Amino acid sequence: MANEIVEFNKMTPVYGDVNQGAVAIESSRAITEAQGKLLLAKQFPRNYTACYAAAIQACQRKGFAEKAFFSYPRGKETVNGVTIRFAEEMSRCYGNMDYGIKELSHEEGRSEMQAYAWDLETNTVSSQNFTVEHVRETKYGTNKLTSQRDIYEKTANEGARRLRSRILAILPPDLVEDCIKECKKTLAGGNDMPLADRIKQLVVYFQKKGVTQEMLEKRLNHKVEAMSPEEVSDYIGIYNGINQKETTVSDWFEQPKTVSQISELMKAEEEEKEKGDKK
Repeated sequence: MANEIVEFNKMTPVYGDVNQGAVAIESSRAITEAQGKLLLAKQFPRNYTACYAAAIQACQRKGFAEKAFFSYPRGKETVNGVTIRFAEEMSRCYGNMDYGIKELSHEEGRSEMQAYAWDLETNTVSSQNFTVEHVRETKYGTNKLTSQRDIYEKTANEGARRLRSRILAILPPDLVEDCIKECKKTLAGGNDMPLADRIKQLVVYFQKKGVTQEMLEKRLNHKVEAMSPEEVSDYIGIYNGINQKETTVSDWFEQPKTVSQISELMKAEEEEKEKGDKK
């Protein structure tokens, strides 16, 4: 057995850390797998009417509709969009789709990534290559990521955003638009839970993210009990954005000042007062 391993190593060239034999085997496997997917898609083509009905039915489920949207701030405006979960469910209902995220290379401080979506019936591909820097941006600057778990979460998060766009680029626009309307209809009251109970549930969700009822009411400019169905839908989008790490709590809500911040403000006021007395 030892001799067999030696002979194999002699026959298989290794350049740097890349085993060319392993690369050739993997390439052959990938080609065979792709050909199999294309063949199956041709043998079992999608029924668009059935796909459309399945997608609309999915949007009528309250649990799914609540996870369909996210919001994030851009300047003084709020941008709303659909989540990666929405895109994945639409892809499942549409059928004969292949999509995913690949890490093309991993270097010190960055990863080269690719997000792609592939309609196996029409052989239409939408892909995007992008670079993910291994840093986390904060209000106080950037922190270098060293933990493999943190790096994985960063690349997966960045990849999910691109993947969502690639899937939506492949799906029929009318299917996406009608499903968005159906989800909004479900959130606006197309379920059995009373509005008051939905508001209470939303407050509990936000509290788990460190957003108090007072913080919600300050942004709303009124009591949470007076929230309209449209406001509930908007704030579900805000919660989803925070939960999926698209945005942060500080992007939306003014957080209470800490004891040290209050002390600094009091000190600054005293200094200003002393300057005024000297004048």
